[in-house]
Amino acid sequence: MLDTGLFYIVEQMSREVLGNFELMVLLAVMRVGEDAYGVPIAEELEDKSGRDVLLGSVYAALDRLDAKGLVASSMGESTPERGGRAKRYFKVTARGLREVRDTQRTLVKLWRGLPELQGGTA
Repeated sequence: MLDTGLFYIVEQMSREVLGNFELMVLLAVMRVGEDAYGVPIAEELEDKSGRDVLLGSVYAALDRLDAKGLVASSMGESTPERGGRAKRYFKVTARGLREVRDTQRTLVKLWRGLPELQGGTA
């Protein structure tokens, strides 16, 4: 018989683990800086990855990151070019920055010493 406590721990870990796209969005928010809202975040991701990025995916990731306390948002002023709508700006929180650093350290440890990643052409 399996321990249901184990499933709870695994479920909690999966909610806390930073997904690949979420990490990329956090890094893009940091790169864009004070003017970080959906469109420039998506443009930064496209520029650095060379892939198309759906704006809806960026906003979904930002909502998840906000719920985890890794980003904070604030509303800007409404603008005529947006039909009177305001932009929602994002910034990485101190907790988000710690999570990025922890993820970086973990990934570097996992990458280090793998022969498959030592200058191969694959």
